[in-house]
Amino acid sequence: MTRAISAVLALVLTAGTAVPLHAGDQPVVIELFTSQGCSSCPPADALLADLADRPEVLPLALHVDYWDYIGWKDRFASPAFTHRQKGYAHAAGVGTVYTPQMVVGGVDHVVGYRPSELIDLIEKHRAAPDRVSLTATLANGTVTVEAPAAPDLGAPVMVQLVTFLPEETTEIERGENAGKTLTYTNIVQDWRDIGEWSGAEPLKIDAPLDGGLPAAVILQRTGVGAVLGAARVQ
Repeated sequence: MTRAISAVLALVLTAGTAVPLHAGDQPVVIELFTSQGCSSCPPADALLADLADRPEVLPLALHVDYWDYIGWKDRFASPAFTHRQKGYAHAAGVGTVYTPQMVVGGVDHVVGYRPSELIDLIEKHRAAPDRVSLTATLANGTVTVEAPAAPDLGAPVMVQLVTFLPEETTEIERGENAGKTLTYTNIVQDWRDIGEWSGAEPLKIDAPLDGGLPAAVILQRTGVGAVLGAARVQ
């Protein structure tokens, strides 16, 4: 990311007068579908890294496996993440998937490296009111997820637990990025459902969390729909 774009991003995410914080100040979930085999992806990977330390957003990198055939196998790639991206494409009525692609809040798509478009979408989602007040706490290897009743949800949501590797640097030996040494941020290791919630009653779910990696809990409409709540595991 250029210095100018980074400065604009910092201004947008910290200027409370420009972007009003919504109740609860839950982070905006940003999913980056990327690959070590994609020559167009490094700028988007760097953009995600610029967001990683900001509490206003929860940026997550999901490495897809459909670039592996070119000659470099992305060790972070998973067919589950490819399936997730295809689910977003299906929900949007799109027949093709691309990298890099960012999905903001489970509903808005940014294809390619478009920082200004991403900033606008972050502003949009931060300005929207929270649907749920969500917390996730860790004690003795167990995550406890809690939220008060939210009877206006309208339909059940999936409660998802995500673990991610904060940072990893890789020397790319083959494929489109051959010869480059690239650093990746917030690399998703596991994304799993731990329950379903209708909102009619208060939410409380306990789930095991092993491995010592950072984690987050996300409430999302079924079928990779809108994200209604998110919380880092504390």
